[in-house]
Amino acid sequence: MKLKEFLRKRLKQNVEKGPKSDVVISSRIRLARNLNSKIFPWRANSTILESIWKNIKDILKKQKELANGEVFYLPNLNTLDRQLLVERHLISHEHAKNNGPRGAVVSNDEKISVMVNEEDHLRLASITHGLDLASASKSIDSLDDKLSQELGYAFSDNWGFLTACPTNAGTGMRASCLVHLPGLMMTDKIEPMLAELSKLGVAVRGFYGEGTQVIGDIFQITNASTLGRSESEILQTIERVVNGIISYEKTSRQELLEGKKRIVTMDKIFRAAATLMSAHTIDYKETMILISRARLGISLGMGIPWKEEILNSLMIITQPAHLQELMGKNLNSEDRDIIRAKIIRDKLNKPQSKQ
Repeated sequence: MKLKEFLRKRLKQNVEKGPKSDVVISSRIRLARNLNSKIFPWRANSTILESIWKNIKDILKKQKELANGEVFYLPNLNTLDRQLLVERHLISHEHAKNNGPRGAVVSNDEKISVMVNEEDHLRLASITHGLDLASASKSIDSLDDKLSQELGYAFSDNWGFLTACPTNAGTGMRASCLVHLPGLMMTDKIEPMLAELSKLGVAVRGFYGEGTQVIGDIFQITNASTLGRSESEILQTIERVVNGIISYEKTSRQELLEGKKRIVTMDKIFRAAATLMSAHTIDYKETMILISRARLGISLGMGIPWKEEILNSLMIITQPAHLQELMGKNLNSEDRDIIRAKIIRDKLNKPQSKQ
């Protein structure tokens, strides 16, 4: 497998813990940019796309943020390799399945990634742990400024940055947070909250972004539009909204400890923990449900014997493409479920100090 060594190297790195990480798993800033001297990807032929890729790739590799990173040319990767990059939130589903010359450049720590020739010429992204949109914005703005000088962006005084999709015009920025909301889900308060968010110009997406499902009670919160608002206004809105969600979630978690709800909540949490420690076959959807409840147990101080970071890492490494890359071969769903269960058992049954 082309990405096996890349994956093994990443899995050796320690999982970080960011601000308010009991609710916010990660924060992300994404910028959509196009070159002023080239037609947009959806109109360009393969020859043009290839020249754009080579030019941008070479410039990206010279940037200090990406100098020791990885370069992935997607036509050279098989379906499984591409899916691994999707699972690690380094490329989009669309980028993985589209045809033509395109690729991605990823920093050594995976905190910065750049998709080339997706919907736009460039999609720059920066990710941080926990609620830390400011740091993510600072990191990507520095790279964006340098690329703007070297590449020259398509920009209009009236419309801002020009993009393939009108919803990305203006700042071209999406600020988003992955939030874990088991309290709101278990108290049946999630739907009213989502309805309120839509009134605030905020979009709610699934675990892998636009067009994907919510799994493990994890939602992506992001701005719905980029036009007519400054980057600072977007950041302030998302930060304010996410802090409000955190407050609602924590209130809901406390409600789960009231009266008979406490017994029901404890039962769900400890059944989840026991299943994770002992299951011999488990699919990814169930894994995420059980990890969600175990994370909740940690937050509520119920004596779950694992660190939050361990469960976060299991959410990543037990994904289908990750398992197959680790094993070095394609696996059917039954084999994946068996291997996934063993990885979880081995990880969670180790003494905490050795993890």
